[in-house]
Amino acid sequence: MRATIIHGPGDIRVEDRDYPSVIRATDAVVKVTASCVCGSDLWPYRGVGKARGPKAIGHEFVGVVEAVGDDVTQLAVGDFVIAPFVDSCGACPQCVNGVTVACDHLTSWGSTDENGDYVDGGQGEAVRVPQAEGTLRKVEGVTEPDAELTASLLTLSDVMSTGHHAAVSAHVGPGRTVVVVGDGAVGLCGVLAAKRLGATRIIAMSRHEDRQALAREFGATDIVAERGDDGVAKVRELLGGVLADSVLECVGTKESMDQALRSTRPGGSLGFVGVPAGGPEVPIGYLFAKNISVGGGMAPAHTYIPELLEDVLAGKINPGKVFDVVMPLEEAAEAYRAMDERRAIKVLLRP
Repeated sequence: MRATIIHGPGDIRVEDRDYPSVIRATDAVVKVTASCVCGSDLWPYRGVGKARGPKAIGHEFVGVVEAVGDDVTQLAVGDFVIAPFVDSCGACPQCVNGVTVACDHLTSWGSTDENGDYVDGGQGEAVRVPQAEGTLRKVEGVTEPDAELTASLLTLSDVMSTGHHAAVSAHVGPGRTVVVVGDGAVGLCGVLAAKRLGATRIIAMSRHEDRQALAREFGATDIVAERGDDGVAKVRELLGGVLADSVLECVGTKESMDQALRSTRPGGSLGFVGVPAGGPEVPIGYLFAKNISVGGGMAPAHTYIPELLEDVLAGKINPGKVFDVVMPLEEAAEAYRAMDERRAIKVLLRP
């Protein structure tokens, strides 16, 4: 099969790999119908952290079950499934408590499982899914979704669930004012999540016209292009002299965390979901003085998918609009370049 492999910073190739098969009784094999490039994939692509290559890459995919192990009874061949961005067992205390990203048997796509067996990356033609029943979410009543629905289902594997996690962690709800720091796919989904949860004023911080337009479509009432002190002042002006009740940090840098904290009113809440890229330490003294609560981290997508899926299938939300470019899998290298150069918000890959 064909699969996307990262060999090092800036070096993405689509290469031949063995087609996966069931190894253990708890496995499933999923034929990928759509995957995508994530903003967090860009960190190793840019050389941030260790990009050990060659290594399969990609952690967001949807597709059709092709085979199941003998112990898999809740999934069947032909089921259309969503794969959260990590593989989890579904039975340990962390999974039972809904924090599937802290699973005792956590496995990442494009790595090896706890038995030492290879696990495929999501940006390929097929994936062996260990712990299939604890990981995959079946989409009931859907076998061959159209392009628009496929795109929205794919966002539930990561970006929509992550934007929702930011909003939940920031205690977004009816009547709350919200600032979203970050205009990538996660930030835009954060805007949509805030709207879905009933926020009455949603300020998206963005400097890009295409992203501003989508933010408004998703529910943003205001756009702030300024940054730093000017950005804080603009937020305060828009909110009548106060700062936001809830702020969503969706980037992961020191600068974005500082912007988010300084946009939060005393007694307000900040939800952070940006993958830390080095330096975004939280100043405890500032939180103490301002009584700001901070929550967030990796989103337990598996836990959030059912409620978000219900709204997607009902047509209440259409997060798939964050995909502004669709490319064949063979053009994965160009997909990375397009996102790295901000020529695309998010690229959907078709095997």
